[in-house]
Amino acid sequence: MTLDSRDINQLKAKGISEAQLNLQLQNLRTGFPYLHVLAPATPGNGILTLTDQERNKYTGAWERYLRNGGTVVKMVPASGAASRMFKDLFTFAADGVKTPFIDKFFADIHEFAFFRELDDTCRRLYNADVDTLTSAGRLTDVVNALIAPEGLNYGQLPKAMLTFHKAADATRTPLEEHLAEGAGYAADANGNVHVHFTVSPDHIELMRTKIAAALPAMEMEYGKHFTVDMSIQKPSTDTVAANLDGTPYREDGELFFRPAGHGALLENLGEMKEAVVFIKNIDNVVPDSRRASTLEYKQILGGLLVDAQQRIAHYSDLLRCGLPSRPVLNEILDFMHNTLFTTGEGAEDMDDLELADYLLCKLDRPVRVCGMVRNDGEPGGGPFLTYNPDGTVSPQILESSQLNPKSEQTQRLLKESTHFNPVDLACFIQDVEGETFNLQDFVDPDTGFISQKSRKGTEIKALELPGLWNGSMSDWNTIFVEVPADTFNPVKTVNDLLRDAHKA
Repeated sequence: MTLDSRDINQLKAKGISEAQLNLQLQNLRTGFPYLHVLAPATPGNGILTLTDQERNKYTGAWERYLRNGGTVVKMVPASGAASRMFKDLFTFAADGVKTPFIDKFFADIHEFAFFRELDDTCRRLYNADVDTLTSAGRLTDVVNALIAPEGLNYGQLPKAMLTFHKAADATRTPLEEHLAEGAGYAADANGNVHVHFTVSPDHIELMRTKIAAALPAMEMEYGKHFTVDMSIQKPSTDTVAANLDGTPYREDGELFFRPAGHGALLENLGEMKEAVVFIKNIDNVVPDSRRASTLEYKQILGGLLVDAQQRIAHYSDLLRCGLPSRPVLNEILDFMHNTLFTTGEGAEDMDDLELADYLLCKLDRPVRVCGMVRNDGEPGGGPFLTYNPDGTVSPQILESSQLNPKSEQTQRLLKESTHFNPVDLACFIQDVEGETFNLQDFVDPDTGFISQKSRKGTEIKALELPGLWNGSMSDWNTIFVEVPADTFNPVKTVNDLLRDAHKA
């Protein structure tokens, strides 16, 4: 496309090149290819299921890693507003039509940890408490006290700032619960816990104030020192929107850019200084009394990760120091096949030098261990064994939109899938020399997403970068391991806070 001076200045301000813009527009016009799947990852074929002995082994490995000076950071994507969490309440505030969801909300309204704040807000706004208003049928007033700007403004605040749980005589936000969780498995040898939140620029001051207020009590309660920092999704990772015919969509004459999904956070991940990074979504937290399983399996994920990384480092040293014997090469190949579930057609038939080069290339990559939960109807991407551009097969986390809906074979494999991805990752992002990998080198650029959105009454195409735990980690060494369902407790709607897992 031909750019005018205004376009050029806009791109320069965002740090986006003309070549990037043209590639984005091309992707919006042509879309992305469907992925070629070999099989769903299942227990024994891509997903590890651990015995009691193995769980103890990996818990011990994680404890040794920390005790010996290993570095770790807990990274929490937390940049979105909570508006979708209150979608049903926004609808009710607009039309006043009661639904089973609204009935449930009001029937159990006293159970919400934010009830006292809501009650006080109703008194401030209407000179009446929640019970008085509900008895008078003023239900929309109560809802507005929760979600509207003149009330608690929960509809626009980030989830990190909402009151989720009761805790003794106080309440907790997800921000505080993530600190508490980090104290249980991510403290280094000196008792330091590093937690990193990715946030919206609009929320950074609110978050900073909340962190400053929360830290003294959290440090006293858990006996740890917390380092909490934040970063924003970089403007250079935004993507241009297009009209349905593929031409650039503009507002007031300017190109319109949107945040490009969680895949844009790959740059934030690549700036972490620690070797191990745990990644978990902001809304997947529980109170202290229900956290034991989460803490146990976080340590297991970490131990499995560092155990695999140590084996990778050992094998890499052997391959770099000379040509190993064929039995040693076969041992490394067996590790690739049976631990990393990465296979390459014809690898067994390579001569020794070719096989050594192939193995070193595959080992010299970031590593991730991903917890997988048995699928009982919860939404989420699924684990599959998928063909890569180089012809190899490896574990990948896929979204249903990446699979061809018209392929009977692919849809059959989708139905045979047994697990889903709860976003529970432990990542090793440094090479054997202790240098952070350039994570952009391991992205599959053909795994982006295109969705259709409504913008000011106009239908537009929106482009998302390859997802952080999808295509952005496509070329990582990957291990899937089964974790219990009780480690996955997301809050997608406000009524999810009424589940037992969120009660102290």
